[in-house]
Amino acid sequence: MIIDNEPDLTVAGQAGDGASAVRCARAARPDVVLMDVRMPGLDGLEATRRICTDPALTGCRVLVLSMFELDEYVYEALHAGASGFLLKDARPEELLDAVRRTHRGESLFAPSILTRLVAHYVAAPRPERPPAALRGLTPREVEVLALIGNGLSNDEIAAALVISIKTVKTHITHLLAKLAARDRAQLVIAAFNAGLVRPR
Repeated sequence: MIIDNEPDLTVAGQAGDGASAVRCARAARPDVVLMDVRMPGLDGLEATRRICTDPALTGCRVLVLSMFELDEYVYEALHAGASGFLLKDARPEELLDAVRRTHRGESLFAPSILTRLVAHYVAAPRPERPPAALRGLTPREVEVLALIGNGLSNDEIAAALVISIKTVKTHITHLLAKLAARDRAQLVIAAFNAGLVRPR
């Protein structure tokens, strides 16, 4: 009801379990999938993995919804390829904003989850040398990746580096290609894994 009442959004399909969700995604080719974690049979995390690794669904992004903010769900959802993680107690306007932002390629996390996610990666040991993938980036691309990891928007990155929005988008396109990242959420993970994000 919430989604169908919006002029720019349409429900392309619905499924009651993970296996049906994968079949539905393959048939409907939606832009965004709202995925529940706990479902009968195939769970939402494995369904997310299958959708995100399906070559026919490269344009489909998954936003995971859960009643639980357990760390293992968040980390597994991210590694499965999810673009964001939202709690089911989110207000209707937050849900709609999450769908739109996920479609635009932004990563979206409930505030409490983002705080714990950052804490987890900040506490993790840092690699002694930059990862091989990072060595293929230009200095400017590394700067942009670090700012993405710190949660800055495209506008904020442009202001911080005194460059145009178009240039920021070009750098992000290059980062996605060079790091084989599906979307901005995976760039955030890459920034953390590379040690580009520091405690503040």
